[in-house]
Order: sequence, then structure tokens, then C-alpha cells
Amino acid sequence: MTSATARPDDRQSLLIRYGNFLFRYRNGVFPAVMVALFVLCPPQPLMGDWAADRWLDLVGLVVCLAGQGLRAVVIGLAYIKRGGVNKQIFAARLVQEGMFATSRNPLYVGNILVLVGLFVIHNSPLAYVLGGAFFLISYHAIVAAEERYLRGQFGQEYDEYCRRVNRWLPSPSKIGPAVQGMRFNWQRLVIKEYGSFFSWIVTALLILGYQAWWRDGWPGAATALAWIGGGLVACALLAAATRALKKSGTLRDSTA
Repeated sequence: MTSATARPDDRQSLLIRYGNFLFRYRNGVFPAVMVALFVLCPPQPLMGDWAADRWLDLVGLVVCLAGQGLRAVVIGLAYIKRGGVNKQIFAARLVQEGMFATSRNPLYVGNILVLVGLFVIHNSPLAYVLGGAFFLISYHAIVAAEERYLRGQFGQEYDEYCRRVNRWLPSPSKIGPAVQGMRFNWQRLVIKEYGSFFSWIVTALLILGYQAWWRDGWPGAATALAWIGGGLVACALLAAATRALKKSGTLRDSTA
């Protein structure tokens, strides 16, 4: 069947198949796409001025922190197992409390903000276009696949949830009532989120190192790269310490 005669159901099925594929392999596909984009689309200084570009780096970092902050609030209040079971979409219950009472996909909104921040730090017009198209389509496909599963699993309960709650942007008026009286689980936040947190921090540092090398060459970028290398070592040590605390049971999610 050609695309000219494809029915909407066929296109929807293709989107869902793509979403299921990404759900299973995104931990490999997404980093590979990021690396390809950043290597093939070199960084550009803001308005041709590398000094002004440092302010853009700061803006990108703030956007990343906003995305991380949203993820932290979501996970600390009501965790949802986004990895599924055996890399396939799965839900034992329909999580509707915490930030999931304000948005059906608050973790993905946080992810997208982190990605936007990283692209702003890198600052390549072509990477904005290609990366924006790829990741927006990809998250749309993943959500479509998840929605199909959840609708089949929970039926009317899920349909009512969809009518009540936005797919993407959290509703500001619902945040207060949604989190009122809930206990914030710090240990769960650290256990579940430290990997994602260190991943984007390391990525941001690598982008800054690449930017310094592109701007100043070698050995002009040696001092900046030394500082960035120190940051990478610190991240590795902190991640290892957190993992050790988790494995020893010192950090434990009592609600798991």
C-alpha cells in the first residue's frame, strides 16, 4: 500500500510500532542521536560572540535544571515505573496522584526540557531543527504507544483520566491540590533518579568541553578541559558512591 492510499489506522499503527521500538531501545537510540547531532552540527557562538555565548550556556543550564526539578518533584511524590517490564510497556495500576494529577506525562515533559537545555548549551541551528523534529516525534510516538496500552488495560478509568488531565503541560491550578498532604520521598528520588541526573550533567560537561575545543583548539582549551575533566571525575565518584549506598541498603525506598 502506498503512502497516498494509506488509511489513518495504518499511519497510527506505524506510529505505535515506532513508539514501542523506542520504548524498548531508547536508552541506546537517544544517546546515539545526540552524539551524531552534536558531532555533525558544530556549536555556533551567540551572535558570533563566544563571550556572549557563555550567557546562552547559563540559560541552557537553567532549562536543564527546570526539567530536572520537575522530574524530581514527580518521582519524589508518586513514582511510576517508566521502564516497563522486560523493556515493554506495563502498568499494574493507573497512577493518578501527585504530579500525574496535573499532567499525564510530567516525566517526559521534564526530559524534553533537559534536552532543550542541552541543545541551547550546544547552540547549533541545524541541531535545533533536526534534534527538535526527532525528539518531538519520538516522544509523541512513545506516548501514543503507552496510551494504547493504558486504554486497553484500564478502559473507562483511563478515558476519564484523559478527559480530566492534560497530556503534556501540567495545569498550574491543579498542582496545589494534587500535592497537598503528600509525603516527599527523598530516598526514592535519589535511588531512582541519580542515573538520569548524572547522565545529563556529564552530557552538558562534554558539550562544554567540545565547545571549548572547537573555539580555542589545542592547547588553547587545555585549562577549560582540565576543569571539565575534574567535573567528570567528580560526577563519576558521586555516582559510584550513590550506587554503593543503594546496593548496601543505606538508601532504600520504603514504598517499593
